[in-house]
Amino acid sequence: MQEGYNIKDLEVGMSDSMSKTVTEADIVLYAGITGDFNPVHVNEEYAKTTVFKGRIAHGMVSAGFISAVLAMKLPGPGSIYLGQTLQFKAPVRIGDTVTTTVTITEIKLEKKIVIFETTCTIKGEVVVTGNSTMMKP
Repeated sequence: MQEGYNIKDLEVGMSDSMSKTVTEADIVLYAGITGDFNPVHVNEEYAKTTVFKGRIAHGMVSAGFISAVLAMKLPGPGSIYLGQTLQFKAPVRIGDTVTTTVTITEIKLEKKIVIFETTCTIKGEVVVTGNSTMMKP
């Protein structure tokens, strides 16, 4: 789907998802790209001393999964990200498979704006929740 959905084909309630298992490489590459080398993400000995008792993925890695579903599936290629709210509910660790789901909650056809509920889960437990606003030209 080169240009994704046409906005006229979208309906409230439409949903799509993807799953991705978080790897060591994901965390190292994210740290390298962003410069976020917080030891809770990259240093196991330090992370063991925290409330998490071990390393966790950067929260924005899960946010990136939301971006991927929106950009590649619904509303798909050609859409423009305008905004995102996020609430981090639980940690994501190396080896966790995160399932990301986006669901249309509102369409403003005249402005070509689509509002989504966004959720990331691990084995049914919500780890990230929020809302996104997309433009579908």
